[in-house]
Amino acid sequence: MERVYNFSAGPSALPLTVLEEAGDQMTNANGCGMSVMEMSHRTKMFLDIYNEAESLLRQLMDIPENYKVLFLQGGASTQFSMVPLNLFTDSRKADYVNTGMWSKKAIAEAKRYGFINVVASSEDSTFNYIPDLDESLFSKDADYFHITMNNTIYGTRFTELPDTGSVPLVTDASSCILSEVYDVQKFGIIYAGAQKNVGPAGLTLVIIHEDLIGNAMEYTPTMLNYQIHSENDSMYNTPPTFAIYIAMLVFRWLRKQGGIPEMEKLNIEKASLLYNFIDESELFHGTVVPKDRSLMNVPFLLPSEELNRKFIKEARDAGLVNLAGHRSVGGMRASIYNPMPIEGVKALVGFMKKFELNNK
Repeated sequence: MERVYNFSAGPSALPLTVLEEAGDQMTNANGCGMSVMEMSHRTKMFLDIYNEAESLLRQLMDIPENYKVLFLQGGASTQFSMVPLNLFTDSRKADYVNTGMWSKKAIAEAKRYGFINVVASSEDSTFNYIPDLDESLFSKDADYFHITMNNTIYGTRFTELPDTGSVPLVTDASSCILSEVYDVQKFGIIYAGAQKNVGPAGLTLVIIHEDLIGNAMEYTPTMLNYQIHSENDSMYNTPPTFAIYIAMLVFRWLRKQGGIPEMEKLNIEKASLLYNFIDESELFHGTVVPKDRSLMNVPFLLPSEELNRKFIKEARDAGLVNLAGHRSVGGMRASIYNPMPIEGVKALVGFMKKFELNNK
């Protein structure tokens, strides 16, 4: 079977050249006679992989020296606990913006450890927009301010960052990291599950300002303490070695594409192709307020559930897979992360045009 165009929200598609290189090296990585999966994380060969991965990520995102890069496990969901456990140092108060399921889960977890001030929410309209933020509602003494940068399920994204002053801005960037240029210095912490734009599931990236390390609450478990992972270069325990290796290959691939600025241009072009068709269509319609549309996750609907199901089935038969929307909202969703080539988006739009003609 030929490879399909995979629009999965995660785990998502990886660059074909990365998969092919990893496949070629699967049983004998760089002539060492074994796979990266069999390699001790303490050996020079793996440390070279680890160091290259960190160095490439720093270059790609222009990460300053006073930020630590951690390669952890547990997904973004574990960060929902790690962030408050490590940052609730003074007021034990934090501001959150509620923009969907994942921010709701982050809020619920943080409430276990301190007071959470939800400064704005878009739940009143099924999270189809990013709410305006009134700075007068921000907590001046908050230990941090949290946003979910891109909302995978609902297809919204922050196009402007809140001005939080001296309060550290923390973001879950799981579904948008490396997709567009962000100024790392505007954040205290950027965290992201890898399984969308970075690599396979099992790896979590954390980019954290040094000033936010070393003040964990007294009952913080060892494995949830940023200081432990920082002091041990992410190797307090065995790291997800193969996932880090794949991430390194993806970082190399990104550099060859021209880095994040060029990837951002391509992502805007891909998203525009799809949104422009949806806006002009008489059958399909989008669900997100246009100014807040995601570059990575594009939800859309047909007039009936019957047509939605028909579209998903026929698209799958045509080699366009994983287009079903999240189970909580239904409809369709095309996730067009970095590895999705523009040819895949063109194929999807072409199929949608034919479907519209056949189902008017």
